Amino acid sequence: MNATPKKLPELVAPETRLYRQVADKIQVMIAEEGIAAGERLPSERDLSAKLAVSRASLREALIALELSGVVEVRGGSGVYVAAKSEEPKSLSEEGPGPFEVLSARRLIESEVAAIAARVATDGAIDAILRAVEEMEKHHDNYSTNEHLDRNFHLAIAAATGNSALVGVMTYLWDQRGRLWHKLKEHFRTEELRKETLSDHRQIFLAIANHDPAGARQAMRAHLERVTRTFSRG
Repeated sequence: MNATPKKLPELVAPETRLYRQVADKIQVMIAEEGIAAGERLPSERDLSAKLAVSRASLREALIALELSGVVEVRGGSGVYVAAKSEEPKSLSEEGPGPFEVLSARRLIESEVAAIAARVATDGAIDAILRAVEEMEKHHDNYSTNEHLDRNFHLAIAAATGNSALVGVMTYLWDQRGRLWHKLKEHFRTEELRKETLSDHRQIFLAIANHDPAGARQAMRAHLERVTRTFSRG
């Protein structure tokens, strides 16, 4: 007699992303406190304390609300309630937020760089170098530079010889949605771009010298710097 197959448990639906929950709290606060269009919201420091959330989650929420047309972020001035000239746009952002992606990348990509430094062939090292040189060559072209930045990080993953790691890095890179690009837009400076090129050179040199510890540290330092840049007040 055949045994009755066990019923597999249903997958639990993912919880609402934290930045969406924070965005909802901000909208409730705007309504309850009667903050009118054109008026400034409290500072990020005060909002973070008031809502009991991290600055990173708050910043993601504000960017989400900016993309939705609820608030306007003015560099060096603050965040203002947007004029209600039209219905707020829906933000169809299903993936993780920018800081969640950066956290995962710091953990995973630092080890990917270390593995690449141990096992990379001459051909793989040449591919990473070409990616660095192309980024330097197209330094002033933002859209092209973004694509070349992706090539650089995926070339390092490919240098491990592990296709699963390439798949993981491709997934993490492709999570850079509208929130990421809007956040980066607010912090895109010549200084940041020069620091990124310098970071990439240091990562490449550690891999080319087959220095796993150096490659791990260089990649971690790069991603920590990006996180600090996006988090600063």
